[in-house]
Amino acid sequence: MADESDNSIASRAAVAAGAAIGSAAVAAALMFVKRRKDRKSANALPPPTSTAPHFPPETD
Repeated sequence: MADESDNSIASRAAVAAGAAIGSAAVAAALMFVKRRKDRKSANALPPPTSTAPHFPPETD
């Protein structure tokens, strides 16, 4: 049975399709994380300054 190898075109196409789908999934995940990170940093408030305090003053 060791001399029988499945080198048909269908199996090669299946492996290629699996690799393409896997790499597309990884790329989509990376793009999603980057977009989420960009949105999170865009919503962050700038640090307070003496002329424009963006945060309410602390109370006791």
